[in-house]
Amino acid sequence: MKRKFALAMAWLALTLVAHLAYADDSSTVTEGSEEKAEKGDATEINKQLTNPVSNLWAIQFQQNNFRMSPGIGFDQGERWSSNLLFQPVLPVALTPNWNLITRPVIPLFVSQPHPEASDPTHVDRTTAFGDTIWLNLLSPSSKLVGENWLLGVGPTWIFPTATSMWTGNGKWQVGPSAVVGYLSEKWIAGAFLQNWTSFGGSGPRATNSMNLQPFATYFLSDGWAIGYSGNILADWKASATNAYTVPIGMAVSKVVRLGPLPIKFQLAGQWMPVHPTNFGQVWNLQFSATPVLPKLIKGNLLDPQSLQFGLGK
Repeated sequence: MKRKFALAMAWLALTLVAHLAYADDSSTVTEGSEEKAEKGDATEINKQLTNPVSNLWAIQFQQNNFRMSPGIGFDQGERWSSNLLFQPVLPVALTPNWNLITRPVIPLFVSQPHPEASDPTHVDRTTAFGDTIWLNLLSPSSKLVGENWLLGVGPTWIFPTATSMWTGNGKWQVGPSAVVGYLSEKWIAGAFLQNWTSFGGSGPRATNSMNLQPFATYFLSDGWAIGYSGNILADWKASATNAYTVPIGMAVSKVVRLGPLPIKFQLAGQWMPVHPTNFGQVWNLQFSATPVLPKLIKGNLLDPQSLQFGLGK
């Protein structure tokens, strides 16, 4: 029953995303959206930072504070779990029509509750580094797919960098990733899918998991935006009662300028009506800061004469 409900919730989220993509009449992205962002327009910067296949370089620091339920049989109630993620976004043009977007996710720390080794009914806690995600997306430019459509596809990896068995799986993992979205003057909506399957490593069990991130944001004036927040998670190897996490959430963001540096601040909250029975996420309070970086590699990689490196124009 929970499996069917989780899949229904995922389908509902995707249907909502598709509806929002066309909710803003037939408006299109104005010519020069990325140029406006480069000139410092706060709303356009927010729009480009929300776009998973934009040309902006940025670094996101994301702090998650999860409330987790240990499940039946434990002598303690809900506990906190937190992590701080370091997420650079580094797009580089391969040709005038194709971009390669690299998006690593590096857990700077993970504080994870888990069963105590000497007493499985008691909850212990471990704080350590987590596994690293390395994503590459090949994305066509607007010249190929139109001004509004956002497309990307490529491999995604998980490296076993965790320093504890409780903060990682101990497995090398790889799988497909894809982004499909629609960007209008005031809306962005779409879905970002990653799925990993283990192929080696010292972890105790094989893994096969999914992270589906629907995104839908409405952009306001002066750099403000409001939208959906949450990642649908699936562990295809787990039992039905521990397989799915389906969140309902909202995020509010604002782009401000600290001196010459534009920074996007975002506050988000998620409630998980569907979550694993054992140590499942019940809700999350999330804060992120995303400064825009100077583009250090300009030009096309397949045209060496066009390449420019460094901070100069």
